[in-house]
Amino acid sequence: QVQLVESGGGLVQAGGSLRLSCAASGLPFSSYSMGWFRQAPGKEREFVAGISYSATNTAYADSVKGRFTISRDNAKNTMYLQMNSLKSEDTAVYYCAADRGFIGWVKRSGVAYDYWGQGTQVTVSS
Repeated sequence: QVQLVESGGGLVQAGGSLRLSCAASGLPFSSYSMGWFRQAPGKEREFVAGISYSATNTAYADSVKGRFTISRDNAKNTMYLQMNSLKSEDTAVYYCAADRGFIGWVKRSGVAYDYWGQGTQVTVSS
């Protein structure tokens, strides 16, 4: 019923750029806050960026501030993550998540999100 599908991952050299997309279906997308999380090999899942349902508020992990930009297009039921100046440390599986709380701020804890995509691999060569 609810489906989140990530796309746009791939292999890129350090310093390069990549744009991830998350297409949502089966939920009132415009009422959901959205977030990106990632999990690197041998590491715990971590918050990357989030955006409120209205796109009024955004939040970023310190490690990606100034390099990544989160956005959403509610008309297309799609969220994006523009990743610039990529580093080898950014290598991970990136997951799209949806929060049905209908709030105007971003939650940074993964447990607060209700739906998850299957992930897309981002590999940054060093």
